[in-house]
Amino acid sequence: MQKRTEKLNQLPAIEFATDKKIYAFQEKKLAQLFKYVDKNSKYYQAIFKKKRIDINQNPYSVLAKLPFTTKDDLARQNDDFLCVPKNKIADFVTTSGTLSDPVAFYLTKKDVERLAYNECISLQCANAGKNDIFQLMTTIDKRFMAGLAYYLGVTLINAGIIRVGPGAPYLQWDSIQRFHPTVLIAIPSFIPLLLKYAHENNIDFKNSSVKSIVCIGEPVRNADFTLNELGKRITSQWNVKLYSTYASTEMGAAFTECEHGIGGHLHAELLILEVVDEKGKVVTEGEVGEVVITTLGIEGMPLIRYQTGDLCNVYYAPCKCGRNTTRLGPIVARKQQMIKYKGTTIFPAAIFDVLNMVHEIDLFQIEISCDEFENDLISILLPSEIYSEAFEHTLNSIFRSKLRVTPALKFLTRDNLIKKILKEDKRKPERIIYI
Repeated sequence: MQKRTEKLNQLPAIEFATDKKIYAFQEKKLAQLFKYVDKNSKYYQAIFKKKRIDINQNPYSVLAKLPFTTKDDLARQNDDFLCVPKNKIADFVTTSGTLSDPVAFYLTKKDVERLAYNECISLQCANAGKNDIFQLMTTIDKRFMAGLAYYLGVTLINAGIIRVGPGAPYLQWDSIQRFHPTVLIAIPSFIPLLLKYAHENNIDFKNSSVKSIVCIGEPVRNADFTLNELGKRITSQWNVKLYSTYASTEMGAAFTECEHGIGGHLHAELLILEVVDEKGKVVTEGEVGEVVITTLGIEGMPLIRYQTGDLCNVYYAPCKCGRNTTRLGPIVARKQQMIKYKGTTIFPAAIFDVLNMVHEIDLFQIEISCDEFENDLISILLPSEIYSEAFEHTLNSIFRSKLRVTPALKFLTRDNLIKKILKEDKRKPERIIYI
């Protein structure tokens, strides 16, 4: 890791930046942020008053004194975070609402331009450029920020983009064969379905124009950066380069891998990043902690020390590509998604990995519920066409060997399972639901 400056050592134990230029830049941006929210944000005005914060002190010292902003704060006082009149809002979006009700986010014209800039440099980080043609395999409507970000980012690169949207394997392959995209932007768990369709319809996918896939919404790597079962399942069939990304509506930015595949890069002009343990102390090189972000350059709803609930490994040392900003490994888990099942603690990613190991399974949904004693229950929904006693026995054996527990298995018709996973009122496939 690069040597910290003397000035940094004199501040509270928060590792904001190890590069002097980045440190100075973010220090200036922080000072501007504090003045802005002190003038315009009801929520942060109240926090500054309650904590008796003097925003004219050293910006990093001020940041260290401020409490974390939580998802509950954002949900409870949603509009108190808004810093501009609503007639200045250019785009109205909401969070995905995976674990709670969706929260509103408001973007000014400047915020939309910032979003485009973020995705432009993120895609360039993933070795894409103006000579590429992108195929967008996620929704751009339904108040979904990500789809808009990808589209605007590609246009800022001056590359071409095909807006196909989610699902529809026939239309995806028709677009690939008709327009010859080089980069797919897709939820990776959809790719095995795409390949199955290609096999069943004699599509020569191995000689297609597609060279890489920017993977969104789901990890394709383990914590040690090796491909996980989903990543291996894709690359064992298709000679494409996978690039992992990590992003959220709240941060309005993304961490995207470069060609070395050893963590998503921070865009220091857009975010200040902290990765903290359960006591709020910043973790060291390679350790796991919760991702906490402070947004820079946002007009509509800036956030300070926002706890994402996502647990990642963090890396401060410069990357092989020459970038020297902090990197995040794939999401290890989400704090709210911890499952206690038959005395064992399980995160959904471990269940996904088991299911992605089994090549007969190309479609599944995990149901998490509670019994009358508030114990977690896990049910795996699978297509009925793959059912047999032998298959059920084999799958239970794999679960026992990998997780030491056996969830309940339920088999539905493929059409009914697809309807449960791809709901019209949802923007992304529902691989896991809480009932």
